[in-house]
Amino acid sequence: NTRCQHLNVVCLLLQLAPSTKVVCRSDRMSQFLIISVPAEGNPDNAYSRLVSYISKYSGLLASDQHAMTRFSIPVLKVGTLDVLVGLSEELAKLDSFTESVTRKLVQYMGEVLEEQRHKLEDNLNVGGVPPNVYVAKFQWDCAKYPTKQTLRALHDILSEQVTRIEKDLRTKSSAYNSIKGTLQSIERKQTGSLLTRNLADIVKKQQFILGSEYLTTLVVVVPKPLYGEWKASYETLSDMVVPRSSE
Repeated sequence: NTRCQHLNVVCLLLQLAPSTKVVCRSDRMSQFLIISVPAEGNPDNAYSRLVSYISKYSGLLASDQHAMTRFSIPVLKVGTLDVLVGLSEELAKLDSFTESVTRKLVQYMGEVLEEQRHKLEDNLNVGGVPPNVYVAKFQWDCAKYPTKQTLRALHDILSEQVTRIEKDLRTKSSAYNSIKGTLQSIERKQTGSLLTRNLADIVKKQQFILGSEYLTTLVVVVPKPLYGEWKASYETLSDMVVPRSSE
């Protein structure tokens, strides 16, 4: 039950060049890396040594002003080593869950943009700035995540927020899909086959015989190339057809 009262480390955020491949859990291209080292009593000295070492590999970094920046995190209450071990698996699950929700959110935004999907990247902002800028200038929100709280409490706060985001996303996505389905149904009726679309803009009320016990008006869909044949033969379809009644 070794005591680890506080976590005091220095973190360096690296933005990698597009051609740099990093093997991670899903074996995908990774844009960012965070490297942390113990502060060893003097965070500034530890940071300078880390930057000096990483600078040797500058060819792997993006040609961007945020390619190598200090990633600021506060001194957190760690508690005991047992707590860290217990949280490690849950943090991995939360990380995977958060990534899944983020991907769903991006997919949803792409669906909403539809024909303007090429503008998706322009709409993916965090706090009004592109994600890479937000990450590079990340500041810990002490109001949302008080540093006096334990890691367990901070984990629970994050988990609750991500769960709420997923719930809101499912609600909005369901409402959007419902409205989209209704709109598509209306469009099919307006632009589809005459057998299924609304004919209110084609036939008029005065063209129908209403309130008669002996006469019924029928609507027949005839292809234009066959209209002449229809005019010549419709009166012979039945003895009950009124002559010259087709319009």
